[in-house]
Amino acid sequence: MLVFISTFVPRECGIATFARDLFDSINAPKGIIAMSDKKYSYGKEVIGEIREGKVNDYIKVAREINNNDEIKLIHIQHEFGIFGGEYGSHILYFLNEIKKPVVITFHTVLSQAEEKRKEVVQEIAQKVKAIIVMNFESKKILEEEYNLSKNIISYIPHGIPNVPLSNGEKEKKELKLENNIVLSTYGLISEGKGIEYFIQALSEVVKYFPNIKYLILGETHPVVKRREGEKYRNFLKSEVDRLGLKKNITFYNKYLNSKDIEYFLNATDVYLSPMLDPKQSASGTISFALGCGKPVISTSTSYAKNIIKENKGILVGFRDPKEISRAIIEMIRDSSKIKQMGINAYIESRFMTWDNVALSHIEIYKKYMEIKVEYPKLKLNHMKRLTNSYGIVQFANNTIPNMEYGYSMDDNARALIVAVNEKEDKLVKIYLNFIKKNQKEDGSFYNYINKDRVVENEEIAEDVQGRVIWALGKTSKGKEMFNRALSYIKNIQSPRAKAFAIMGLKEEKELMKVFADDLVKLFTQGKKREWDWFEDCLTYSSSRIPESLLFAYSNLGEKKYLDVAQKSVDFLISKTFSRDKYIPIGQDGWFLKNKRRALFDQQPEDPASMVELLIYVYEITKKEEYRDRAIIAFEWFLGKNHLGQVVYDDSTGGCYDGLGKNSLNINQGAESTLCYLLARQAIERVLS
Repeated sequence: MLVFISTFVPRECGIATFARDLFDSINAPKGIIAMSDKKYSYGKEVIGEIREGKVNDYIKVAREINNNDEIKLIHIQHEFGIFGGEYGSHILYFLNEIKKPVVITFHTVLSQAEEKRKEVVQEIAQKVKAIIVMNFESKKILEEEYNLSKNIISYIPHGIPNVPLSNGEKEKKELKLENNIVLSTYGLISEGKGIEYFIQALSEVVKYFPNIKYLILGETHPVVKRREGEKYRNFLKSEVDRLGLKKNITFYNKYLNSKDIEYFLNATDVYLSPMLDPKQSASGTISFALGCGKPVISTSTSYAKNIIKENKGILVGFRDPKEISRAIIEMIRDSSKIKQMGINAYIESRFMTWDNVALSHIEIYKKYMEIKVEYPKLKLNHMKRLTNSYGIVQFANNTIPNMEYGYSMDDNARALIVAVNEKEDKLVKIYLNFIKKNQKEDGSFYNYINKDRVVENEEIAEDVQGRVIWALGKTSKGKEMFNRALSYIKNIQSPRAKAFAIMGLKEEKELMKVFADDLVKLFTQGKKREWDWFEDCLTYSSSRIPESLLFAYSNLGEKKYLDVAQKSVDFLISKTFSRDKYIPIGQDGWFLKNKRRALFDQQPEDPASMVELLIYVYEITKKEEYRDRAIIAFEWFLGKNHLGQVVYDDSTGGCYDGLGKNSLNINQGAESTLCYLLARQAIERVLS
C-alpha cells in the first residue's frame, strides 16, 4: 500500500488539489494522511491526520505506519507552509521516526535561500529515498546550491487533466462573451499574485481592443481571508474603477473545481499568469491553461521560463504594465497566431496529463515497493461517439467526429469485430447495414464512402475485402453477404488479404487451406533468402499473417502452419522488440529487406495486432515468453514507448492516431480507437 502525506480536499489549497489529482490517477492500493490546519470533513481516502502544529502527531503517525505491514511506501507532498515549525521543520519529527522508504515532492525550491531553510531541506533529503521536482531549474538548484546528489532527484512535470481541445464557442456563448476577446487568470486570490499590474496594462490594451474581457477567477485564499478579509480583492476592484475598466473586467468570487476551471479556460483566448515571485518553481494554473490549448502570457518565474516557449506564449517582466500591455496587444492582434499557439500548447502539453504523470511516479515507486497497476477498463464511449446511424466515421478532430472524409469499409469491418466481441447488438446491426449497403454486385466491397454516403471511388483494395470477410465470419447475421463475397475472395492475391480472410473462413475450410498453403509457400521462398518472412518488407499489421496461420492450425490441425507461424513470430519479435519495449515498424518508410527500418510514425494498428498475435501463440504453445511480450506490446498504448506518453485516452475511451518522433497525433480516429479496443479485448484473456 502507498500512503501520501499532504493537505487534501476539501481543504482549499493548491497542494490539496494536486494531491487529490495524483491520488486519483494512481491505479493501486493507497491512502492519505492529511495535513490539517483545522477540522475538515474528509472522505474515506483519508486514513489518518496530522495537525500541522502538533509535534506528537508526526511521531504518532510515523509509529502507526511502522507497525502497519500493509504500508510499503510513503510519498510526501512538501510545501514549507503546510508543516509546523520554522520553515516547516516539524516534518523532520516524522522522518526521524519512520522506518519505511519515503519519496518527497518539493513543490517549492528556492534559490539563494536562507541558511536555516537550506538546512531543513538538506536534512529532509538525507532521510528520503527519492526527490521529485517539477522543473529542471529546481533540480539544478538542489544540486548546485543545496549540494544534493543528482542521483536521487527526478523531474516529473505538474499534472493536468486530460481534456478535449475545444474551440470555446459553446462556453463563450453561454457566458455571453461570443463577441469578446477573453483573457483570464484563475486561482486562490492573495497579495503577491500581481494581478494589479495586468489590470493596469489593460488600460492601454482597451484603446486598441475595446472588446477585451478579463476574467479574474477564484475566491480569496482562505488563510488570507481569515487574516485580512478581502483587502486585496477590494484593492483590485478600486484599480478597475480608477482606470475605468468596469466593462472590461469581471471578478468571479468562488472556489473553482477542475470542471469549473476547464469551462472558463475553454472560453479563454489567452491565459494570463501574473505571479510576482521569480522563484516560483511550479504552477498548476499555467499547466492547466496550456493543457486546454491556451497560449499564455506570464511573468518570468522559474516555472514559466521552463515550460513556456515562444511558440506557445510570451514571457514578461515583473511589475511592468507597459511590457505586459505590449505582449497582450502583440498576441491578440493576430487571431491565427493565437490559434496556432493554442494548438502548439495543447500538443506539447500531452506529456503532462495525469495519466502520463502517474506513469512517471509509478516508475519511481517500483524501486521501493511492488506495485501492480490495473489496466483501464474497456470503454466503447469514443467508438459510439464516432458512430452514427449509417456507420463509424473515419476521422476525428481531436475527439470530435470529422465528417469531411466520410466513412471507410476497413473501419466498419473492425468496428463489427469489436461489437460482436462485446455483444453490442445495436452496433452490430449498424455496421452490418453499412457493409450491406456498400457491397457490389460481384460480391466485393467499396472502401471509401463520402460524407453524403456516396461511394468516393470504385477502386477495390484486396486487404479491405479480406478484412470484411474476417468480420462477417464472426457473426451468423452476415451470412448472406459473406456467401455473396466468396466468389470474389477466392481470387485475391495479397498475402495480407488472404491472412485477414483466413480468420473469417472457419466454415469454409477448403478455401482456408488454399490460402494457408499459399502463405506457407511464400514463407518458404522468403526463408531461402535469409529473411524469415512472407514478403520482402515489413509494413502495417504484419502480425496478422502469422496469426492467420495459427488460426488455420487451430481449425485444420496441420502442424506445418504452426511451425511457420512460430518461426515468423520469432522473426517479427526480433525486429520489433528491444529489451522490455515494443517498437512498431514506422509508417514513414516501413522496413525493407537489407534496409534500415523506419522508427516513425508509429500507428496503433501494429501494437494492437502484435498483442492479438502473441496472446494467440501463447494460448496454443503455453510459452510464457509470448504472454510476457504481449503485455509489453499492450503497454505501448499505456506509455511504454519512445515518448513515454500514454497513447490511450481513458477520459474519452479513444486512442490517439499515432506517435511521431517528438509528439502525439492528437486526433482520435476510428482506426486507432478500434485497434486499441481489439488489443484490450485480447489482453483481457490473460489477465484473469
